[in-house]
Amino acid sequence: MDEVLRNPVFQIKLSELLGQDWFKIGIYLNIEQRSLESIKSDSINFSKQECKAYEMLKKWFNFDEKPTFEKLKLAILNIPKMDLLKEVEDLASGFFTMSSYLSEGVSKTDLLRLSAELKKYYLKYYGEISELQTLLKTSTNLDLRHRFVDLCIVDAAKTQMDAVFSVERNEFLKKQMSYTPIPYSKVFTQEKSVILVSGIAGIGKTWLLRKCLLDWSNDLIWKNVELVFYLECRRINQYEDISNINDLLSFFYKDIISNFSISFHTTLFIIDGLDEFKYFNELSNPEIKCNYPIVNVLAEIQSYKHLVAGRVYAIDQYQSLYTDRSDKLTIQIMGFNENGITNYVENHVIEENKEIVKATLKESPIAKAMASVPFYLSSMCKIISDSKTINKNSFLTMTDLYANIFLYFLQKHIIKNNKMIYQIMENDSNKKYILNICKIAYELLVENKVIFSKEEFQTFVSGFDKNEGNFFGFIEKIETNLGCYYQFAHLTIMEFCASVYAYNCLSSDEIMTNKKLKSCLSMICGLSNASQNSFIKFLVNLNPLKRSNGKPILLYSILGTNIQASQHSQAWGSKPYTFYGSKYLLI
Repeated sequence: MDEVLRNPVFQIKLSELLGQDWFKIGIYLNIEQRSLESIKSDSINFSKQECKAYEMLKKWFNFDEKPTFEKLKLAILNIPKMDLLKEVEDLASGFFTMSSYLSEGVSKTDLLRLSAELKKYYLKYYGEISELQTLLKTSTNLDLRHRFVDLCIVDAAKTQMDAVFSVERNEFLKKQMSYTPIPYSKVFTQEKSVILVSGIAGIGKTWLLRKCLLDWSNDLIWKNVELVFYLECRRINQYEDISNINDLLSFFYKDIISNFSISFHTTLFIIDGLDEFKYFNELSNPEIKCNYPIVNVLAEIQSYKHLVAGRVYAIDQYQSLYTDRSDKLTIQIMGFNENGITNYVENHVIEENKEIVKATLKESPIAKAMASVPFYLSSMCKIISDSKTINKNSFLTMTDLYANIFLYFLQKHIIKNNKMIYQIMENDSNKKYILNICKIAYELLVENKVIFSKEEFQTFVSGFDKNEGNFFGFIEKIETNLGCYYQFAHLTIMEFCASVYAYNCLSSDEIMTNKKLKSCLSMICGLSNASQNSFIKFLVNLNPLKRSNGKPILLYSILGTNIQASQHSQAWGSKPYTFYGSKYLLI
């Protein structure tokens, strides 16, 4: 019964039961009175009694080396409150029964069968991972079993102070080479109950997780784990009313799982895309009351062995839940090292284009730096190979890189003709199309939706059935046993599109007051760097009703700096500038 105490959902429910009795119970649990008085007087952070009770329990778990259910019962008896004791016992009994792991009705044979079925499933469906760009040598997907490029993995403890939500890409560039890598084998052969994996968008987190699935399926890692379940937050968002783990697994593994009770000791969960979870704030702040059962389900997963991956800011915030866990490992993915970049170019670029790719990566500081990120390297290799010439203005800033990727997609996957970019952008219907795509991205971003249904798609696009194919390239259709859903080809593409819409259609006040645009601020700033030698110029005048966006006003508002008028003419030139007076960098 003691293991139930560590269940986060149980702790929340227990706090609600303890209510105003938390102070007396805390005394009998031998918590220092000054700590209890501090909680009692803190009406800002702990305004409700259940919040104070929850904080008291955290204090107990922190100072007591062996908190037990018997100690809790004795504390309640000393108040005394027999009715409360009965309620607490019933609550604990319910949780213990619900998580009756490896019930007597499940045989070892059934467990082994299920494990074998999961491994077969992962080897069949996760052996290959599609890249955003079609591979340059072949049209097949990237085979992770034979062509996985080692990523640079580091201990995240030293990187946490460097992570800033809206400029994490910039911080990554500055800090990437200063950390000591940890071998993949060392990380994933350790028996850790909690592994937290952080990294910027496109750095290869999903590559790594799927590699783990394949290695577990081939009995190379986690040899004491019999069941591994991989769940993506962008898909979990669709099932906010699911109230328990078994129902959640039944949705995603219904062809494998049937009336099976999972075990604490034999099960590991992999959660991908934590930052994409719709109720991330509620999950990372248990004292916030949430009406959606799926939050409690993900909180319950914390009681099992689990690996959670997400962007740097999300993992930094989430790991505050694990202050008392010594069996935790936090790592950060830093992308390809120089050998990894070289290997990627050698394996993916056809011979006749290799030199032009290598020369561009060498001569462009931004291209060289961002080549560490698999998403950007894949995109740049394709763009450079197709152009067959070095355009030194293509990657002057990170926003130049985004604009290049975006317009390349438009040219090759949407327009599909041999017209030059400037010719394509002279067509008003193409501008309208781009603004429409960007509006879809913006609406989804502010609603915190990464995937969407056909019905939701129809609210954005008239004549959906006739025009569905026109959006593929930026948006992709995913078919599953549960039906079809849609998503942007990559979250970075979605954020860039949302930034283009915000720049063209919103005022600086609207941008600054919209918290959902926080991750896009650096890209919005970068769009102001629209010189005549940059593709950015094609994306900043898409709205005929708002030709002038007031660049200086927009940037002053976002950067929050007092840039002198004499510097103004330089700031919007073709060179990338960094304003150190603000936490936002122009990229």
